[in-house]
Amino acid sequence: MKEIRAIIRPQKLPRLREVLRSMPGFPGMTVSKAFGCGSTLRHAPQNIKEELVDFTEKVRVEIIAPDELVDALVDHIVQVATTGQTGDGLVWVNDVQRAVFIRKTVGPDS
Repeated sequence: MKEIRAIIRPQKLPRLREVLRSMPGFPGMTVSKAFGCGSTLRHAPQNIKEELVDFTEKVRVEIIAPDELVDALVDHIVQVATTGQTGDGLVWVNDVQRAVFIRKTVGPDS
């Protein structure tokens, strides 16, 4: 099992969601707002106000998936998120030792 994390442009999220949900076996995803800056420095911030706003809005997508789906998921993310511009984002994959779904259980005390 793997964890796929991607940082993408917010305007790419609707299309990514559509493409991933159409994949057989798609396990679902978590999405959160993110802000960041790349290593390329456009200009040095001149004051604290500039320094605080020198971040670009992004979206972080997280997916826990079986090994056999990882390559296809990463390929789809890259294909959908690519604009050819600097700042399109980043995708990386980590091993997951264990993942447990949390569901409501029915027991004698419920």
